[in-house]
Amino acid sequence: MGTIIEEAREERIAPAVMAAAEREELDPYDLIQNIAQGRTTVMVGKKRAVGIGKGFTTKVNVNIGTSTVRSDLAAELRKAAVAGRYGADTLTDLSMGGGIREIRSAILRETALPLTTVPIYQAVVDAGGIDCLSADDLIDTFRAHAAEGVSSCVLHMTDQKTLSALGRSQRILGVVSKGGSMTAAYMLHTGRENPFLEYFDEVVEIARRHEIVISLGNTMRGGSIVDGGDAAATVERKQNIEIAGRCHEHGVQVIIEGCGGHVRIDRIPFCVQLYKDACPYPLFVAGPLATDRAVGHDQIAGAIGASIAVSAGADYLCAITPAEHIGLPTEEEVVEGLIAFKIAAHIGDTVRIGSDYLDAELSACRAELDWKGQIGKAIDPDGLSTRIPDEGPCSMCGEYCAIKIMRESLSR
Repeated sequence: MGTIIEEAREERIAPAVMAAAEREELDPYDLIQNIAQGRTTVMVGKKRAVGIGKGFTTKVNVNIGTSTVRSDLAAELRKAAVAGRYGADTLTDLSMGGGIREIRSAILRETALPLTTVPIYQAVVDAGGIDCLSADDLIDTFRAHAAEGVSSCVLHMTDQKTLSALGRSQRILGVVSKGGSMTAAYMLHTGRENPFLEYFDEVVEIARRHEIVISLGNTMRGGSIVDGGDAAATVERKQNIEIAGRCHEHGVQVIIEGCGGHVRIDRIPFCVQLYKDACPYPLFVAGPLATDRAVGHDQIAGAIGASIAVSAGADYLCAITPAEHIGLPTEEEVVEGLIAFKIAAHIGDTVRIGSDYLDAELSACRAELDWKGQIGKAIDPDGLSTRIPDEGPCSMCGEYCAIKIMRESLSR
């Protein structure tokens, strides 16, 4: 058997593709055409396959993981569990503190969701710092993650041309991508090219062997809404699209990260469209935050931007929590961010795939004052179930509920 892409090119349906199609009641034969064209990716976990891109609903990723300041495996496992319970589609482990391999193994063991990692995080820690990092360290870490069973890896493909464009920019905040900054720092320190580009053939062979989805990192995303759309971002966008094409030719599934970070609200549709007009590959958006001033409430700013991004064509979101820009999130903040982005994904999908029929179904229950029906149709059924009356109108209107008044008046 070949990779999922190679199977699709031969008009064969891989088991993971069939599973993803059945989960969303899609025609698998339509799906393999989209996979063969690069429009759709199926991320294969040990227990679940998740479809991302054309034909599928917008998916939401949740970030978990330790830092050099705080490392608590039990806490991260609780976050993974609560993310699964509240409907996350995928997880990303960003761990840089504690026993990184043990943390990743535990998460893989405990979750049903596909798991993404950023290999340079562990490579830097294991090497003893960026100044000690070698190309072999980075490639070997990527190989180890793939062999352990992760579903996807974020690779930042920054090159010397992109760094040169960054040097000419007038950004308030330069590079706010942690993995991207590490990759750039390695290049500046050694004077060498990006190892993922220098050893590209080896990288794609590792990805092919283990069915790894390569997620091309958005190193040059803006850190402020006034920083977006400069020459560095343009160079990276064009380069990532070209690299995505090379991955796809080799039978490796790919996602492009773009239009993430902080983007002024009127620029979001244009930013998304730049990718969608230029290539078929699924677009993964972190945020985007539509204002820099929502610190402590960034899940709201991010969800506003995300709903616009999805309506313009984005396929995959990374949830942002209230702890963004502050510290590691609590379990409660993970849930708060996830729910906000599930709402954003659905709002966008009412335009992107026409899912407003789901809103009509809930509205029909509301017209009947059917609270149990509303719970079943709600994005956050657990949160709704704790706040509703047993029957009749809600406490805001009581006996003067507009729906109740008109129903009784019209029935006389």
